[in-house]
Amino acid sequence: MGSRTASHRYRDPLDEIWVGAAGRIGFSIARTRDAYAATNGDGVIRVGEPELLDADDSLAQIIFHELCHALVEGETAWQRPDWGLDNTGARDEAREQACLRLQATLAGAHGLRRVLAATTEHRGFYDALPDDALGDDAAARAGLARSGRAPFAPHLDEALAATARVAREAARWAPGESLLSLVEERHPTGFALRSNETCGTCVWRSRGRCRHAGARVEAGWRACARWEGALDCQTCGACCRAAFHSVTVGRRDPVIRRHPELVVRRERYVEILRDGDHCAALEETDGRYACRIYDERPRPCREFPVAGDSCLLARRRVSLSAG
Repeated sequence: MGSRTASHRYRDPLDEIWVGAAGRIGFSIARTRDAYAATNGDGVIRVGEPELLDADDSLAQIIFHELCHALVEGETAWQRPDWGLDNTGARDEAREQACLRLQATLAGAHGLRRVLAATTEHRGFYDALPDDALGDDAAARAGLARSGRAPFAPHLDEALAATARVAREAARWAPGESLLSLVEERHPTGFALRSNETCGTCVWRSRGRCRHAGARVEAGWRACARWEGALDCQTCGACCRAAFHSVTVGRRDPVIRRHPELVVRRERYVEILRDGDHCAALEETDGRYACRIYDERPRPCREFPVAGDSCLLARRRVSLSAG
């Protein structure tokens, strides 16, 4: 048989994604036998050789974790060894935990929270994090904000999305003990999925962004569990209930003449009468609310935009929408 020279080298697909993503962000990757993961502040992230890693670790996961450190610590720390952190004691434990919170949040948005999980002694803290992993951690939230700006955007999110695609395809073939079998079916915003609807038909999508998640969403995406379709004011009444406490009307508004029984004249303004915690014109039947003067409602009510930010805030306040 004739000799053959290989022209290409096989590499793990996730290795390709994350080595490439790190390069686009501004870091190169090298393998080492001297550390689990380290950086000297020279732009090189050094990751332990495969035999040094745990069985459920991957190069992709370690690179992702180090990029989360870079996000939490900010650009001024990129030239410092190990992002300026002390790995020998508890001095920077809070910073490490902020990194883990960010890691869980970013990975979770793509169903990868267990696939790209923390390793070594950090795994216990990571696994115990709630669904809202960020909490009120200011450093983690600052890291999340940086992830949406250059040089991380769009490369980091694209790498996570690509990883999720690979993992989901592999999970169809992988045995149960495979790490990739742990990929979760999640909406890209991190919420659980809903069947038979799309983001494009959801009232929470405005100008291409989800107002629940504060993130861009594509119209054709399968919707998440917080999906809501077209709203009907005459079955909702959220804005007329405890969500808001007063409707002030102009002194020439026709409602004053047509429904004087619903008008309260104050010293300096006129408002619609309240009945307890809701507008006196609002009627409730079997849990459904309707305005009995809807066709003659005052101008502020007519101009209140259905599915606008204030409308959706009202629905959250009266627990008609998740929030």
